[in-house]
Amino acid sequence: MTQEEFDEMMEIQWQREKEEKVKKYSILNTLALKGQTVLAGSSLMEFFPVNELQQTLEKQTVIYNRGIAGYVTRELLEVLEVCVLALAPSKLFINIGTNDISSADGEYKLEKLLANYNEILTRIRERLPECKVYVMAYYPVNAKAEFPGMDEEMRENYFRTRTNAALLEANSAVEQLAGKHGYEFINVNEGLTDAEGNLKEEYTMDGVHMYGNGYSVVLDNLKKYL
Repeated sequence: MTQEEFDEMMEIQWQREKEEKVKKYSILNTLALKGQTVLAGSSLMEFFPVNELQQTLEKQTVIYNRGIAGYVTRELLEVLEVCVLALAPSKLFINIGTNDISSADGEYKLEKLLANYNEILTRIRERLPECKVYVMAYYPVNAKAEFPGMDEEMRENYFRTRTNAALLEANSAVEQLAGKHGYEFINVNEGLTDAEGNLKEEYTMDGVHMYGNGYSVVLDNLKKYL
């Protein structure tokens, strides 16, 4: 098997896994309560152990996590009915676009991300006019620390376009977009960064995805919105 054939096989498997998650969510939606709180986005949302972590809070909230690892804005747009609209949430926390920014082919365009994000928010406004929508800032990354199993080639691919500078630029643009739709942009990153503005090494397994201790910081910053 050539490298190209292997990569194609892995991509097909990856797509099937994402499709299976959508199917599982669709079934779960028939059992879920309407009018609750929903989290939507990519892996940074899917891996947020919010229901476990919120057991430490005085206020308990019914939360449905509909994040799907690997998703870009276009993919969320395609399954918005399942991941958001069908649940008719009273509150929605959305964090989508970091995979657009980390485009593997290096062809990331902020304008394309914003166009898709704008359409996502437009459809939500049309279908769920009473829903409180919180557009979340993108989390910082750490491209400097050494992580197990990550060689220089992998590091280069991982952080070619997903840099803290690009994330800050996108945050500024997404904040303006949220305001355009009358939604609140929230930055819950306080406490996540080191002195250089990188995601703290002890919070992350690969410079992007966080352990529970990182998400605990996020939840502490988020709890006033729940």
